[in-house]
This record gives sequence, C-alpha cells and structure tokens, in this order.
Amino acid sequence: MSRFKLIRNLASRRILVLIAILLLYGSVLIYNTHKPLPKGVSYAGSIHHIPESGLELLNDLTYPDAAGRVSDQRLFARMLQAIREAERFIVLDMFLYNGFYDKEQSFPALSRSLTEALITRKKERPDLAVTVITDDVNTSYGSHPNPELELLKQAGIPVSITDVDPLRDSNPLYTAAWRLTARWFGQEGRGWLPNKMASEAPDMTVRSYLKLLNAKANHRKVLITETTLVVTSANAHDASFHNSNSGYAVSGSPGLIRDALRTEQAALAMSGQGSTIKLPVHWPAPLEEGGESGAGADAAEAQVGVQVLTEGKIREFILRDLGAAGAGDRIWLGMFYLADRAVMRELLAASGRGARVRLILDPNEAAFGNSKIGVPNRPVAAELLKKSEGKISVRWYNTGEEQYHAKIMLIAGGNGAVIHNGSANFTVRNLDDLNLETNLRIEAPAGSRTELEAESYFERLWSNDGAQYTLDYTAYEEKTEPLKRILYQLQDWFGLTTF
Repeated sequence: MSRFKLIRNLASRRILVLIAILLLYGSVLIYNTHKPLPKGVSYAGSIHHIPESGLELLNDLTYPDAAGRVSDQRLFARMLQAIREAERFIVLDMFLYNGFYDKEQSFPALSRSLTEALITRKKERPDLAVTVITDDVNTSYGSHPNPELELLKQAGIPVSITDVDPLRDSNPLYTAAWRLTARWFGQEGRGWLPNKMASEAPDMTVRSYLKLLNAKANHRKVLITETTLVVTSANAHDASFHNSNSGYAVSGSPGLIRDALRTEQAALAMSGQGSTIKLPVHWPAPLEEGGESGAGADAAEAQVGVQVLTEGKIREFILRDLGAAGAGDRIWLGMFYLADRAVMRELLAASGRGARVRLILDPNEAAFGNSKIGVPNRPVAAELLKKSEGKISVRWYNTGEEQYHAKIMLIAGGNGAVIHNGSANFTVRNLDDLNLETNLRIEAPAGSRTELEAESYFERLWSNDGAQYTLDYTAYEEKTEPLKRILYQLQDWFGLTTF
C-alpha cells in the first residue's frame, strides 16, 4: 500500500472515530435533556382547606439600624419548635446543611443547633422515626464527611444524600461529556485542591469539582412532622444565617402532610433508597371528605386552600396564576433570582392588562463574603422596566454581605389572593424539572388575614417602614448593564450558570 493511501486510510478512520464520538455525545446530551422524569417528581398535590389559624407566615429579615445590622430570625425557631413537639416522625429535607465558611468569617452555629435538636428529640422519643435528606454539596460532592450528618448517623438517624443524576441535565453541553468520562470514576477520595465553596471546609478532589460543574441539586427546604409542615427558602447553613428568607408553617392538615411525605419518598426512591427508608406516606388514614376542613375550628374563621407543588408544577401554576391577573390586581414578587423567560413574559403581560407589578429583588451583589456582578437580576430588572415602559416597579433589597434569599409571590385582587412561597427561584434551573424544589401555593379570600399579612410584609419592605429595607432602582443601575444582559442571556441559553 502506498504511503499516500495509508495516510488517507488513517485520516478516514480518525474521521469515523470522531463522528462516532460526536454521535455518542449528541445522543447522551439529547436523551438526558428529554428523558422521563423519575416517578413522583414534578408533583401537584390536592388543595387542602384549613382554617387561617393553621397557617403561619414566617420571615427572616436582616436590615440596617443605627448600631449596624439587625437579624430578626424566625424560620428556624419555628422549625425547632416543631421538632421539640414531634411524637411520631420527623422528615427534614435541606439543601445546605453544614457549618463551613471562610476562616475570616464567623456565624452562629445554625447547623449544629438543628442537629442537636434532632438528636435530642430522638433520645427523648426512641420510637420517633427521624429521616434527613440532603444534597451532596454538603460533602463537597464526596470529598469528605460532613460533621453534622455523621453525628446524625451515630445517633441512629438515617441520612440520604440525594442522587440527582436521574434528573434532566441543566448544563447539558458539559454534563454530557461528564457522563461519558469522569462520572465513572466517582468522587470519593482524599482531597488535595482548596475548597472554593468555603476555605474552612476540607479540600476537594478533582472529580468532585467536575461533578460540581453539573450545577444540579436537591434544592428543597422542608420539615415535616405528624402535625406540622414547614416549607421555606432558608438553609440550615451557618454562612446563610443572616440571609433574609420567607416561608410558611402549616398545621392541622393531615392531607397536606401526606402529600409532602409522598414528594420526599419520591426523592428517596430516585436515590435508590425507596425500599430501605420508608416514610409514613399513608399516615394517618385519609379522613372522611370534608373532615379535615375546619374540624374543631370556629365556624366563622376564614378558610384557605393550600397545596404542595414541586419542580415543574411550580412553574405551571405560577404561569397560570399570573395569566389570570389583570386590571386592579396587585402582583408582588420578592426574589433572590429572577431569570425565567416565561415568567418575565407573564409579568409583562399582566402589567399590560393593568395589574400593578412591584418587584423586590436581591441585587446579586455579594454571596458569602464574595463579590458578584449583578447577574441575573440587574439585566432582568432593566429589561422589565424598559419593556413595560416603567409600569413595572423595582426596588433592591438593602443587603450587606448577606442575601435577600426569599422566593415569594403574591397576586391579590377583588377575587382573592394567591401566594407562592418555598425553595424555588424563578429561573429555568429551579422551575424546569432540573432541580428538586418544593413550594406551597395558597389561595386566600379577599381581605383575609392571610392576604393582608402577606401584603403587609411587602408594603413594609417597599415603604421602608421602620428601617431602610430596600433601595431605589437607581442604586444599582449601571452603565455596564447591556454587557451583563448579554452575559446573562448566553448563560441562560447554554446552561453555563448556577442560577
């Protein structure tokens, strides 16, 4: 064979190998962005009607005063109360659950307080079934043990680290390559690279960093006992202690608790632990129709409807509720990240129909002591103001080094109010079946306590009643916004982002 033919044959083989690799890569990419969801993921529970007295709006607020910054924290106080009162079972699903932060920082030991409360209650009630579900971020993706989780295990409390690989890929260009290569080698091992998430955390392996770049998570923040359901935006994370958050505690609704338990059993099943950790998804036996609503309550007390939503169902109901808003309605949004294009279109459409739209956003200025560049909220806010011709109003939460980490929306009008609150930012990653998320959707009568206290929360922040909670839009308006808008759109298109 001539030398020329040999070279041509080798080149042809290389081209064929390259084509085969590209076909394999493309197949993995397409399948993992369109594959069926694990059973029980993307769930919409029934609407359960309860007396207003069974619903508590809980807010954490950090804000400036003459002496510095004040932190008014209520969410974990309510969760600790629910743990102390539990008699039958406790299920905690928490995204960030650790005490790691940078060495020059100092925070209250939030994660240890929660850990000790769970262990103490388990010792007091040995028959109490306690289960903790969390995300692999707390072990730096398998690089090291987590002290809080190890203490729970030593106390006989099962801990499930959620396997998010069965979920669809949020960063498909990267994750397809990861699935074909680094995934097969695992993450465990002795870390040797500095931990960029927190300098006081143990070192990480290269393989753990490679998994981190997939940007997938069990992002839920839920506590369930036999009497109480708490759904919130707050993490049991020391470095997140001062964040401003929002959530609800619900009591007196066995049906709602059953729905929440089903979503957590689905998370366990997705991780291959559905048969080894069994939650009481049928406890108690379903009541007679109508038996749950108002049982033992004052007949004159207003009723509210509450339902559990997870993953993509959160977006479905958000878009439906925004689509129904019109002239005379008031739309309030308090949000850490706003970037979902469908949500933005509905906000603009509602404003065009005459709804009054007001947004309180985190300026995306800082995270755990590190500077951020304002993406996505600043370019998104500029776009909404421009396209609405100023009809949509924006104020920035007046953050220090902490974050305005709430994820709450209120739509109020003459026909009543709808509230969405929980773990989900209004972004593709949080609303498109890519992360595990849990929200509560609440329907309340017009003029009810539930509507008024939610609106009072927003009015307090918007009007700076008692403190300078928020700043005018111009405080973070900047000349570099067009460049940041391009960056945000590129990140959004290709999934190369953490929001």
